[in-house]
Amino acid sequence: MTTPTTIGTAGTVLEAAGVTMRFGGLTAVRGVDLTVRSGEIVGLIGPNGAGKTTFFNCLTGLYVPTEGTVSYRGTRLSRKPHLVTKAGIARTFQNIRLFANMTVLENTLVGHHTRTKEGLWSALLRGPGFRKAERSSEERALELLEFTGLAAKRDHLARNLPYGEQRKLEIARALASDPGLLLLDEPTAGMNPQETRATQDLVLAIRDQGTAVLVIEHDMRFIFNLCDRVAVLVQGEKLVEGTSEVVQADERVIAAYLGTPFEDAPGAAEAAEVRAAEEARGGAAPGPEDSPPDAASGPAAPEGGAR
Repeated sequence: MTTPTTIGTAGTVLEAAGVTMRFGGLTAVRGVDLTVRSGEIVGLIGPNGAGKTTFFNCLTGLYVPTEGTVSYRGTRLSRKPHLVTKAGIARTFQNIRLFANMTVLENTLVGHHTRTKEGLWSALLRGPGFRKAERSSEERALELLEFTGLAAKRDHLARNLPYGEQRKLEIARALASDPGLLLLDEPTAGMNPQETRATQDLVLAIRDQGTAVLVIEHDMRFIFNLCDRVAVLVQGEKLVEGTSEVVQADERVIAAYLGTPFEDAPGAAEAAEVRAAEEARGGAAPGPEDSPPDAASGPAAPEGGAR
């Protein structure tokens, strides 16, 4: 866990209250409450299929929650993603979504368009106001490329960057919208240990510059070394929230990662019914001893563990 530099100085940045997302008869997220405060890094973890990315999509307007509200700095957020970005929330995605045939600089400039005030006619006529805004945008983009270590590759096509640098470029593009809150969806997926450490340092630097961070990640060492608080989702519900020490010591979290049912767990009743039905047919349901070998990595998985 890190020591935040400005935590609490500006109150709550994000407040999600009772967020529920249903797709037909499937409830992917159920009644999730979560807050992120200024100067804070918050982790969101859980087994595959727990609803983490769906929850992110609800926060950023890609999905309209079936129930619940999402507020940024006390104001209810729009249901339109571009207005959420304009309000002050930016994000990256699990899968890289760069403009492959654009340069590193051009990709970063795209992220800054929500902060420019020039309209279509100004762009077509290229008047003084547009040229000034264009210079300002480029200066900001270059600052961010320097900040993320990509300045030397400003003219390279995004598709030609190594994987780790493509991830950095996604972060630079998100930061170009000057967010107060940055959402990172598995930023170290596929990275080697050196790249993971560099990403951890970058996230800390982002926090130190005044941007709060909410991060989804399967690398538990990354999460527990980085975050001030960690929330755990299991089958769409928030199971526990607290410091890294509290979460790592919670038996329910360990059970969730090992696939072991526990009393009052989300979906425990349904799991018990399935187990009873299988036993009635003469086929016992798999127990913890049948878990795959790497399942034991659980919430204390070493760096480079299962993702």
